[in-house]
Amino acid sequence: MRAAKLLQYAFRQWKPAAKEVLGHSILLAQFFSLLHLTETYICSPTLVYGPSMLPTLNLTGDVLLVDKLSLLLGKVGPGDVVLVRSPQNPRKCITKRIVGVEGDTVTFLVDPARSDRSHSLVVPKGHVWIQGDNIYASKDSRQLGPIPYGLILGKVFYRVWPPEDFGPLGQ
Repeated sequence: MRAAKLLQYAFRQWKPAAKEVLGHSILLAQFFSLLHLTETYICSPTLVYGPSMLPTLNLTGDVLLVDKLSLLLGKVGPGDVVLVRSPQNPRKCITKRIVGVEGDTVTFLVDPARSDRSHSLVVPKGHVWIQGDNIYASKDSRQLGPIPYGLILGKVFYRVWPPEDFGPLGQ
């Protein structure tokens, strides 16, 4: 009998604390679910660096916001800067500008550092043609060929860092 009373006392003491912990756990789970949905389907931050998008992006790195809704709604086209999963290394992402979409004829310099020889082709269905703004230091569709639309992760729309460049990404 004494053990039963002791258990009842302990239960009364711990019940409010257990309710509070459960309430906070549910709130935390809801927050992380919202964060996951936001990053997966709406918008996510990304760090990009390198010379391929000079002068649009900084060599030492920019933190950008990537819009994923535009991609889902089919509102990505020529002139847009996009984040793309690398066709050569799926663990890597690259940032380039869309120059042409399916059906467009694109003309590009084959090797701008060595000659002014150009080549033209029609972008196949379901693909885009991407190029870095710095054609002398960019590995893009000129080497990789047309990129499948499915490799586009989102459209870059805002620069968060560095502070002096904070704002919408200019085209």
